Amino acid sequence: MKRFIMLTLFPEIVPGPLGVGVVGRAIERGRLSVEAIDIRDFTTDKHRTVDDTPYGGGGGMVMKPEPLSKAIAAAREAAPPNSPVILMSPQGEPFTQKIAEELSEAPGLIAVCGRYEGFDERIRQHHIDREISLGDYVVSGGELPAMSMFDAVARLIPEVLGNPESIQEESFQQTLLEYPQYTRPAKFEEHDVPSVLMSGNHAKIRQWRLKQSLERTLDRRPELLQKRPLTKEESKLLKEIKRERKENKTT
Repeated sequence: MKRFIMLTLFPEIVPGPLGVGVVGRAIERGRLSVEAIDIRDFTTDKHRTVDDTPYGGGGGMVMKPEPLSKAIAAAREAAPPNSPVILMSPQGEPFTQKIAEELSEAPGLIAVCGRYEGFDERIRQHHIDREISLGDYVVSGGELPAMSMFDAVARLIPEVLGNPESIQEESFQQTLLEYPQYTRPAKFEEHDVPSVLMSGNHAKIRQWRLKQSLERTLDRRPELLQKRPLTKEESKLLKEIKRERKENKTT
């Protein structure tokens, strides 16, 4: 069983959205556990203080190292051996599907979620294995990013998803955006499902989907194509897309 542990000032947030859907069912079946450790439980004063003013001045408060280091030690003790301690931080490496796949190989995960203006640097230097960011934006704390990370990793655990092919397809196309999806009815508000999807020709359907993925990626995330070593088929389809666009402009 995988064990995910979140260190937080708000333990009531767990399991939150992780308690429903495919991840929630995995928790019910005992494939996964998601739990919280309250950082305030490791304070020593009556006010359960977890923050203090920064040395050198400046606005905001900084999370104190003593309760955090004790909370991390308790999490390491509770988690399976070699479970990485991950600091959710805007300074961390951007989270990707590749990182999710790496973390899915770990026996467990420990996510440290901060508040206020950040952490005492000695925590970052001496108690953390990895720092991860979910993007270049600011949120109130690390809990929501940690849940997103947990969800992405949980989906890669065997038997969490009902259809294993979903994982294989996502992994194969991890640097392409997904192709358009359709379901019944075949006509909706005068708009038809593309005929190729109802043709029963699986080779043509696969090629249509690949071309659609390439086109969407070109339009919305062109930088992903630069990172992807294209196959001969993908290069041919990409040239076809650009040629068709050029022809449409001239007509």
